[in-house]
Amino acid sequence: MNTDLSNIFVIFGGTGDLTYRKLIPALYNLHHENQLPEHFAVVSIGRRDKTSEQYRNELVDSVKQFSRFPFIEEAWKTLEDRIYYEQFDFSQDEGYYHLKEFLQQLDQKYQTNGNRIYYLAVAPEYFGFIAEKLKIHGLIENQRSWKRVVIEKPFGRDLQSARELNQQMIQVFTEENTYRIDHYLGKEMLQNIMVIRFANALFEPIWNHRYIDHIQISSSETVGVENRGGYYEKAGALRDMIQNHMLQLLTLTAMEPPINLKTESIRDEKVKVLRSIEEFTKETVIKNTVRGQYGPGKIKGKNVSGYREEERVSPTSTTETFAALKLHINNFRWSGVPFYIRTGKRMPSKSTEVIVQFKQLEHTLYFKEYKDYLMPNLLVIRIQPLEGVYLQFNAKQPGTKNHIVPVKMDFCQNCQVGSNSPEAYERLIYDVMKGDSTLFTRWDEVEYSWKLVDTIAEVWQNQPIVFPNYPSGTWGPKEADELLHRDRRRWWNVGEGELMKL
Repeated sequence: MNTDLSNIFVIFGGTGDLTYRKLIPALYNLHHENQLPEHFAVVSIGRRDKTSEQYRNELVDSVKQFSRFPFIEEAWKTLEDRIYYEQFDFSQDEGYYHLKEFLQQLDQKYQTNGNRIYYLAVAPEYFGFIAEKLKIHGLIENQRSWKRVVIEKPFGRDLQSARELNQQMIQVFTEENTYRIDHYLGKEMLQNIMVIRFANALFEPIWNHRYIDHIQISSSETVGVENRGGYYEKAGALRDMIQNHMLQLLTLTAMEPPINLKTESIRDEKVKVLRSIEEFTKETVIKNTVRGQYGPGKIKGKNVSGYREEERVSPTSTTETFAALKLHINNFRWSGVPFYIRTGKRMPSKSTEVIVQFKQLEHTLYFKEYKDYLMPNLLVIRIQPLEGVYLQFNAKQPGTKNHIVPVKMDFCQNCQVGSNSPEAYERLIYDVMKGDSTLFTRWDEVEYSWKLVDTIAEVWQNQPIVFPNYPSGTWGPKEADELLHRDRRRWWNVGEGELMKL
């Protein structure tokens, strides 16, 4: 890992939503906590005609609205002076000539030693194009310096396009210097999954098929597609969520203990999980996957429209806004344990969690007499918006009768007054500066996840579907419930600030 954090942070797409809402506020928060290197500058590139001063003035409102820390004029001023705006069309060579000269000037002014982070906050079709232009114009030459590139998902639309994109990128940047960012991996509790598993003698010995009945991984949103209709029509829940976020949660939950905490050791174990997923066939896709699309309904008492009425969405769209699947991991640890994954929009609450349901052991003392009262032991790892761990077990209810009831031990990391967990982009940007790629997606992870998703997508494409099939404000289509009911199981719906409904 490089200890020289000094760099110029170059943002392609400097006037885009991602920059205003996430990147600049994240840099401000890092600056607020004295995490930015002393030798540092930001260059934002956009097509709109404006000066650096005008651009800085626009950023003030973004920092005030989206930063997790209060806006402090003095703190902002010291960062603001290091932010520059360059206007050019990144499809034209002229802009790159000027950019190279400008970065060399800033290198001397801020003593950044030629180190660069190129953050491509642009549409994926421009990733390879910009990388090639940077190479042609000598903007990635490593003369005792490092050059890193950060690209946002989606990493392709399918396996073939992902391979083509990867080929374009590695011809310019090495795999070591390519950071495929998945903001879920920057979330505090997702990073905590490994600690919960491997730092506690309470869990790791029973983290296997002998004691675990099944695992659910759920991510629900109350919002619809908002202003992303054009993108979402091409993606859908399967490509937008399952291929990256949900499978990342799966790998961290199911992986074997790595030999150490080094980046490649952890990534190797994650890839082994993806390689071990039982292959889907046409028959198992039809049997073990569910897709849905929200129709009109109510969210928290407010009427909302259906997906087909959203902006830039076809009135006859067959794009899924909900996806659920059942899969198995073919290794000794998880033999016979099903994993249920679901994600959807316009659902009753916003939450992301991993739910481990342990087996009810029939030889336990109270099972015969109290089996109608015994609830399963559950471990819930809450990723967002509440961050924490929730353990449910059985205990005697106070009183003269032997009533057994479920009780809960609940640790909430961000419920306390004054708690302020770092935003995902803060951690991830800081890791790029350090050269730590542990929380970024390696190419073979992308490849194996696309193989799985492509198989499902191909079957779905050739199977007729009637949409919409769930009203907004519900937990998805009835077929999703049936996916578990036929296994004599049920979804555990954990809402924001809501206890288990038993």
